[in-house]
Amino acid sequence: MPLVKRRIEPRHLCRGAVPDEVTSELECVTNSTLAAIIKQLGSLSRHAEDIFGELFNEANSFYMRMNNLQERVDLLAVKVTQLDSTVEEVSLQDINMRKAFKSSTIQDQQVVSRTSIPNPVVEMYHRGDKPPPLNILSPYRDDKKDALKFYTDPSYFFMLWREKMLQATEDKRKEKRRQKTSCPAHCDQGRPHTRQAPPRSPLFSSEN
Repeated sequence: MPLVKRRIEPRHLCRGAVPDEVTSELECVTNSTLAAIIKQLGSLSRHAEDIFGELFNEANSFYMRMNNLQERVDLLAVKVTQLDSTVEEVSLQDINMRKAFKSSTIQDQQVVSRTSIPNPVVEMYHRGDKPPPLNILSPYRDDKKDALKFYTDPSYFFMLWREKMLQATEDKRKEKRRQKTSCPAHCDQGRPHTRQAPPRSPLFSSEN
């Protein structure tokens, strides 16, 4: 089901009943149509302001990322120009003793959350009807579950994803444990068996 992000209101300009006490129907329809057009222009200007605001935020975020990337490239260029292979000799042992590279880049988290919802979607959400007060029936349930969640549950998909991730982690842990337990038997089969020399008799020892 497609979700309309922005909707210009009013949609219909000339629809509406003409009052009975109006003497000139044409003039009434013309005035109501002009008023609806002005409302549409106001709604369009509000959406345009919101769109340009989103574009500004995206451009600002892109500029900050490119600025950080340019600073990292400049620092790397300075370090590369300072290197001299004829003077500084790095041994293989020194390379192994160095710490591994660890990126300091911060990844974006919670991209889809309540704070990232666009303003038109938030307004549409607040204009929607509230769910029925089914939570008043929760004390009468034997399983102690929230009765409202049987009608609407915003955390359903998160809990479903959480269960799948926990199950995948548990499956990986079991697989590693199974490989560890089955490794000694396979390792013993793969090793070549060395024949041990039989013990010498004391009659043939070098002391006699």
